Amino acid sequence: MAEAARRIEELQEQVRHRIIAEMDMSRALSDEEVMGLIDEAVIDEGRRSGLDIGQIGEVSRGVFNALRKLDVLQELVDDPAVSEIMIIGPDKVFVERAGRLQRWAKRFASAEKLGDVIQQIVSKGNRMVNEINPIVDTRLENGSRVNVVLGPVALDGPVVTIRRFPDDPFTMGDLVEKNTLSAEVAEFLGEMVVFGQNIFVSGGTSSGKTTFLNALAGYIPSGERVITIEDSAELNLKNVENLVRLETRNENSEGKNAISIRDLIKTSLRMRPDRIVVGEVRSGEALDMISAMNSGHDGSLSTGHANSCRDMLKRLETMILMAADMPVDAIRGQIAAGVDLMVHLARNRKGERKLVAVEELVGYEAGEFVLNPIYRYRSSGDEECWERIGDLKNTEKIGGF
Repeated sequence: MAEAARRIEELQEQVRHRIIAEMDMSRALSDEEVMGLIDEAVIDEGRRSGLDIGQIGEVSRGVFNALRKLDVLQELVDDPAVSEIMIIGPDKVFVERAGRLQRWAKRFASAEKLGDVIQQIVSKGNRMVNEINPIVDTRLENGSRVNVVLGPVALDGPVVTIRRFPDDPFTMGDLVEKNTLSAEVAEFLGEMVVFGQNIFVSGGTSSGKTTFLNALAGYIPSGERVITIEDSAELNLKNVENLVRLETRNENSEGKNAISIRDLIKTSLRMRPDRIVVGEVRSGEALDMISAMNSGHDGSLSTGHANSCRDMLKRLETMILMAADMPVDAIRGQIAAGVDLMVHLARNRKGERKLVAVEELVGYEAGEFVLNPIYRYRSSGDEECWERIGDLKNTEKIGGF
């Protein structure tokens, strides 16, 4: 089996060099023309090498992906069962399917080929990465999120992490079917979105925050004007016609002209939004997000990394301190006034993503945030449930719900 794979890799490389030599560089060739050249060369080489039809097709796809797509990565990017792709140098590729992480058998032909693929990815996203600026976030054409780290920061070769999102974004109904939350909790959250509650989603890495945020935003009434703000555009709101999508921009080669999430939140306030959806807050932009929630943009949504609802509030406090020299009491008061509901997600040992808590931020008293638990996830063996353990206390926005 390994010998057959090696022969196919060698043949792909031979055909690739042959196509490059035969291509007419004086004009741009269409994908169909390139595929025609590849098929002709592969059939010719296949006769001499004794390949069957299946192997000929595999060689053709491999050569086309190497010339026009993302080389060996294209197969994984096109696979709907793949949720994460992790690359450490040209030799190590790891893949996550159904929550399980495994090493992939294939590799890049060389470090140079991996470098070419990285540059192809970042250039299509209008980004730049090199030894001077070795870290970049961007996205693929299908919306997958990409993080790249090069040397000298990455010691064992370029590190590429690709988070692949479903071709059709999950709705809240899909998440209920996947047992991420119960139908009762989904209905409750849907009503809170419609009523204009400001909701903050927290969770650890790969807990499903972006997927959940997108599903939650599906409850936004279609007639409202919504502005989404992200580092790399991932949200896909299909129910909102009056939708403005904004994305940050890295600094140029001279270290200038960067556009941050803070810049985008500030300018979004001049665009007459009904709601603002920030994909994730990581630092000083938390101040602008909370300010927006406190200035008439009810129903705004965002996410952040934390281990619990209370920890997320503490992180928001720290992030705001990065942006402004304000008294801690004033910061906590702004957070308590701006955020209505906290939703926390977690990933269990089986790789399953679960909503584990819904808590109302009631206010701020005696130096502490006052949280009112509404739903809590409980699991015992194979049995699980989302137990309602409280009712809303602040009902001004929702007419006594």
